Amino acid sequence: MNRIGLMIAGALIALMLASSTLFVVDQRQFAALYALGEIKEVISQPGLKFKLPPPFQNVVFLDRRVQSLDSPETRPVFTAEKTSLVIDWLVKWRIKDPRQFIRNNGADVRNAEARLAPIVQAALNEEVTKVSVRQVLSTEREKVMQGVIARLRDDATSFGIEIVDVRIKRVDFVANITEAVYRRMESERKRVANETRSTGQAEGETIRADADKQREVIIAEAYRDAQKVKGEGDGKASALYAEAFGRDPSFAQFYRSLEAYRASFRNKTDIMVVEPESEFFRAMRGGVPPRGK
Repeated sequence: MNRIGLMIAGALIALMLASSTLFVVDQRQFAALYALGEIKEVISQPGLKFKLPPPFQNVVFLDRRVQSLDSPETRPVFTAEKTSLVIDWLVKWRIKDPRQFIRNNGADVRNAEARLAPIVQAALNEEVTKVSVRQVLSTEREKVMQGVIARLRDDATSFGIEIVDVRIKRVDFVANITEAVYRRMESERKRVANETRSTGQAEGETIRADADKQREVIIAEAYRDAQKVKGEGDGKASALYAEAFGRDPSFAQFYRSLEAYRASFRNKTDIMVVEPESEFFRAMRGGVPPRGK
C-alpha cells in the first residue's frame, strides 16, 4: 500500500511539474516568454512548448487576429466649407511586433485601443478638413480613408501594430443642421406634391368636361336616331293598322274595344261606375263580329 501511495504521489508531482513547464501555443496567438520580468522570447509558431516553472519563467498570450475598433464617441468634424459633420468610423488592426506592443501597451488590448482611438479621430479630422461635404459623402470618401491610414502608419509602428483598414460607417449632419435640412426637404416635397396635385386636378376637370360633352352629344344623337326609328316604326304600324282595319272594319272596331277593355281593367283595384247598357260594353253584349261582315 505504501508503494502504491508513493507511485500516485510521484505521478501527481510529475503532472504538476509538466503543467508548469509545458504550454501550448495556438495558431491564433503569440506567446511572450518572460524570464525574471523581461521578455526572453516571442513564440509565433504553434505547438507544444517548454519553459522553466514559475517564478523563473511565465507566459503571456497575445491575440494575433485582426481586431476591430469602433469610434468610441461621436464628435463634430468640419469640412473644407466649414460644415459640421458627424462621422462614425471603424479601424481594423492587428499586432505586428509583440515586443513593441507589450513594451508600449502591456498585454491588454484595451490599453492599445484607448490610446489609438484619439489618434484615429485626429487623423480623420485633418483629412476631412481638406474636402467638401459632397466629396466626403461620395466621390472622395476612399481618398479620405487612405489618407487616414497613411497618417496612422508611424503611430501604428510605435504601438507595435499594423493598420489593416479604415472605414467610414456613417456620415451625418449635426442635430440642428439635420433638422434644418429635413425641414427644407419636407417643404420642397410639399411644394412638388401641391404642384402635382393642382396639375392633376386641372387635367381631371378637363377630362370630365370633355367626357360630359361627349356624353351629351352621344345622348342627343341616340335620341335623334331613336325618334327617327320610332317615327318610322309608328308610320309602318299605322299603315299596317289602316290596311288591316280597312279589310274588316267591324273586326277593327271589335279589336279597339278589346284594347279599351284591357287598358281599363289593367289593375285589379281599378273601379268603373257605368251602366251595363252603355256603349262601352257593346262589344261584350254583341260578341265577336263575323270576319268580313
